[in-house]
Amino acid sequence: MSESTPRPLAVFDIDNTLADTAHRQHFLERRPRDWNGFFGAAPADPPLPRGVALAVASAADCEVVYLTGRPERCRADTADWLDRNGLPEGRVWMRGDQDRRPARTTKLEVLRRIAKGREVRMLVDDDELVCRAARAAGFRVVLADWAAQAPELTSAQEDEGRT
Repeated sequence: MSESTPRPLAVFDIDNTLADTAHRQHFLERRPRDWNGFFGAAPADPPLPRGVALAVASAADCEVVYLTGRPERCRADTADWLDRNGLPEGRVWMRGDQDRRPARTTKLEVLRRIAKGREVRMLVDDDELVCRAARAAGFRVVLADWAAQAPELTSAQEDEGRT
C-alpha cells in the first residue's frame, strides 16, 4: 500500500460490542422506556475486553471508526468513554437526535456512504439484524457475541430506532 492509499476501515459498533450496557438495561425494561436514564448512564459502562482488544489490534492495519446507534447528543460522553478506555482514535458516526429508523437501516446507510472510495475491511456489531443486512450488502461482518443478551436493547434498536 502506498503512502497515498488510505488504509482500510475497521468499523466498530459501541454498545454491547465495546461497552457493556448490562448495568443500564433496566432503563429499557420500564414502560415508557427511560431513554435519558439509559444514555445518561453510558459513561459508566465497563469495557468489553474482547471488543476492545479487537479494535486495538485492528488499528495496526486499519483506520478504526465507530458506527453507533447512539444519538448525536451523546457525542461528548461517547468520545470521552472511548478515550478513557484506550480505544484507537477514529471518527464516530452517530444517529441524528430525531432519527428513529431501525439500526439495520441507519447503519447500512452510513456503511455504504463511507465505503465509497474506501475499503471497509470489517464491521463489528452485536445486532444480528445489522450484521445480516451488512453481509447481504457485501460487507465482511464480525458478530460481537461476547456481551450478555439484551432483548430490551434489541427491541429498542429495531422497534424504536433509539440505539
